[in-house]
Amino acid sequence: MRELTASGQTVEEAVQSALEQLNTTRDRVEIEVIDEGKKGLLGVFGSKRAYVKVKIKKNPIEAAENFIHEVAKNMNIDVEIATTVEGNHVTFEMNAENIALLIGKRGQTLNAFQYLVHLALNRDSDEYYSVTLDAEGYRGRRKETLESLAGKMADKAVRLNKKVALEPMPAFERKIIHSALQDHENITTYSDGAEPHRHIVIKPN
Repeated sequence: MRELTASGQTVEEAVQSALEQLNTTRDRVEIEVIDEGKKGLLGVFGSKRAYVKVKIKKNPIEAAENFIHEVAKNMNIDVEIATTVEGNHVTFEMNAENIALLIGKRGQTLNAFQYLVHLALNRDSDEYYSVTLDAEGYRGRRKETLESLAGKMADKAVRLNKKVALEPMPAFERKIIHSALQDHENITTYSDGAEPHRHIVIKPN
């Protein structure tokens, strides 16, 4: 049950009745007063009960989890999700037998899926959340791969003494490359091109 109408001698009594029936707390619901009622003579004669409609607020994180399950189910993938919330950042870690289908080539499917989850999470939320969608530790492995690639491409740029352009990648992956090379004395990195073809260029100093 997500909402109900309750009555009481007062609005407060009606609200309390609804909260008990929904087994929830005031901060998790939206309250609409249908009729404030009236006490009547001596609190009895001509009295009118108060009526309220109480609706449980949608939990945006639960809604995002349901969205992930729904998309995966349409791909015939049964996923388990472990959710971690740190401040306004939410990480959804997916586990499944055929998880590779959700990752795609170089994480392209996972990146597109993450973007959709980000939209789903923030659609009905009063707060803004950033999202990481992971698949059995893929993000960590990808980070190591990108850092290794950054080192190799930086060495190549210095050795050939000319710019080296990397393949297009999303902003959060470009950030990994920039961070990996920020203390490198012999090169400079910058992003070039327009999305979705924006890429990093490594330039020797």
